[in-house]
Amino acid sequence: MELTATEETADALIDRYEIDPTAIQSKCMTFEGFLRYMESNDCCVFDQSHNTVYQDMDKPLSSYFISSSHNTYLTGNQLTSKSHLSAYISALTKGCRCLEIDCWDGPNADPIVYHGYTLTKRLLFKDVVTTVEQHAFDVSPFPLILSLENHCCLEQQEVMAQYLDSILGDKLLKTPCDHLTSGELPSPNDLKYKILIKNKKIKTEEPGESTEQTEEEDSQTKSKSAKLKRRRVMVAEGLSDLVIYTGSVKFITFSHSQEYQSIYENTSMDEKKSRELAQTSGAEFVQHNQKFLTRIYPAGSRVWSTNYNPQQFWNVGSQLVALNFQTPGLAMNLNDGRFQDNGGCGYVLKPPVLMSSDESFDPNQYQPSETPTQLMLKVIGGSNLPLPRTGKPLDPFVRVDIEGIPSDSVRKHTHSVKNNSLAPSWEVDMSFDISVPELCLVRFSVRDQVALDKSEFVGQYTLPFTSMKKGYRWVPLLSKDGCRLDPASLFILVHLS
Repeated sequence: MELTATEETADALIDRYEIDPTAIQSKCMTFEGFLRYMESNDCCVFDQSHNTVYQDMDKPLSSYFISSSHNTYLTGNQLTSKSHLSAYISALTKGCRCLEIDCWDGPNADPIVYHGYTLTKRLLFKDVVTTVEQHAFDVSPFPLILSLENHCCLEQQEVMAQYLDSILGDKLLKTPCDHLTSGELPSPNDLKYKILIKNKKIKTEEPGESTEQTEEEDSQTKSKSAKLKRRRVMVAEGLSDLVIYTGSVKFITFSHSQEYQSIYENTSMDEKKSRELAQTSGAEFVQHNQKFLTRIYPAGSRVWSTNYNPQQFWNVGSQLVALNFQTPGLAMNLNDGRFQDNGGCGYVLKPPVLMSSDESFDPNQYQPSETPTQLMLKVIGGSNLPLPRTGKPLDPFVRVDIEGIPSDSVRKHTHSVKNNSLAPSWEVDMSFDISVPELCLVRFSVRDQVALDKSEFVGQYTLPFTSMKKGYRWVPLLSKDGCRLDPASLFILVHLS
């Protein structure tokens, strides 16, 4: 199913994977050479042309899903874990483009970063900013947003502004883009190699709008005494001046936003509020996100740094769906799969169904006007599956999850194969009807059937439906935290109609 392949393509594959001199001279491929090809990136289920930036990067920022982290400084739970600069480096290495920094008054007028009212360790704000400056564009040239959860007094906010200015230097966006006259947000290309500050901005209170405290205070789990200590956070002028395109305002209603919210203002909502809006006002949420940036963050009750399923918020076009990057599992697998696309740059263009002004799209009530796309998979076999610590051979089976709008989301699985980790064979056909393929992710996971009603994780691979190649394909398996488990893999057949 390499529909654009030519004889030159075949010659190149022989040169790349064949090692038998006679075969190379005869322009032939031995079985061993063919096996090397079948287990290579050239035969991977993920379209290798999507390993580079190929999407239009000249749309407004609101037109993209943007890889986003919650409480980025934490390495574990939300109450007692260590804060570490390496957590920022790790997130940036994964292509994250929106980092969170919780800022509090520190000793000697030096702001600190930690999860307020908890026993999490403290970092110096200046050290966090220095780390960000050093690694901001290691993986992606596109804009990095620093989401400040600002609890500092005015004096220490001015110190924060001075650090941001002096440490970030020319990387810090300090003035609007001169050429923008359309009233839209700038594009990722407009802001290449720039760092944006997301924070409250000094402004006149709009009709019907109450002054905001801080974005996450209402949802964080704190003692009654701590809640009594809350105060309104005023914004220092020096810090306010650094907020250009990402000023934070409180969400009231969609109609209020349409009437009063500036294109350069964005809102943050916890998952509970966002889920309610997505379920009851899906079409309005989609339309809101066509114009404005929206950040979603985990509920304060997630003290163990668990994550929600991000797909439900991508379905309504939310751009900044923030996750606890330190917590491996399904949510981060989906995030890694989503942002593997478009060269791993952290920006993925939203599909037309979420950006069209001509029609009203509600992911919860969508009725396709065309025949759904049919995905047909044959899960053929596996190879070199990693053994558990016990050393006991696996009883493996494969689970395939389609994550998309509710009507597209489904799970199917093969039977288990007894005592075979080296080369299990399933030969199982599956079919899926998908009405909005542009929003779907496909997750392959291998599990060990340890009891009749219990299985354990072995490996997984997640990719966008639109990045899936047809034909006989190799699926590299990854650990729960996204590391390669070479040479563990699956072998499948993909057909679309």
